[in-house]
Amino acid sequence: MENPKVLIYDGSFNGFLTTVFKIFEEKIPVANIQKNKELQKGLFSEAITVFTQMDKARRVWNSIQNKSNSAIKSIYFAFLSETKGIELLLYQYIRSMYAHPNENPIEGMSEIILKIQQHSRMVAREKHRIEAIANFEISQDQVYFSNVSPGFDVLPLISKYFRSKFHGQEFMVYDQKRKYAIYYNLYTVEIISLELSVYDCTGDLSHTNIKQLINNKLHSHSRYSRKPEMADMGEKAAV
Repeated sequence: MENPKVLIYDGSFNGFLTTVFKIFEEKIPVANIQKNKELQKGLFSEAITVFTQMDKARRVWNSIQNKSNSAIKSIYFAFLSETKGIELLLYQYIRSMYAHPNENPIEGMSEIILKIQQHSRMVAREKHRIEAIANFEISQDQVYFSNVSPGFDVLPLISKYFRSKFHGQEFMVYDQKRKYAIYYNLYTVEIISLELSVYDCTGDLSHTNIKQLINNKLHSHSRYSRKPEMADMGEKAAV
């Protein structure tokens, strides 16, 4: 009998969905699913590294959504709770949905479902809290800027709300705890990974050029990056 494997992914939601695809496609017995920065292999477990593939992630998203829109929302929100071990719980839930397609997936899975729903509700509450309390200042280059430290990783969920609130305006929301921002440039929402100092994030921004600040940080630190927001899928659940 094949030994259970530890699946290692990059920590992104798309990476997790790619991992689920690989497990199903290759019928891999699973011991655990871990972020690459938190790798803790079991004594008898072999590790498999999974590289994110958007086409496979999208196929998993669409497949689950076709089964249950509420399920994909709960899965996405619970993932953003960053709770230790949440990936394995989510995989077990997804597996049960396909193992018993004609049955209520909650049957026999009540404890796991309850935990996922609890985490999902906590993230939803934090999303609404951040949307309500985020204070914005206008920078010299007319970018609305807010610095937040949410309890959960809710930035991918809030861009839709602020695009509506600041219609026709550029904005950036920076998560000081996780060192990344969402930036809306009037056309797309980008996730920008960078580290801003307290000085950068506070005080009078009327003399600060936010876009220049971003470019300076990105050009001076090769480990920082910007990319289109992954929530082309995830944001559909952010309601």
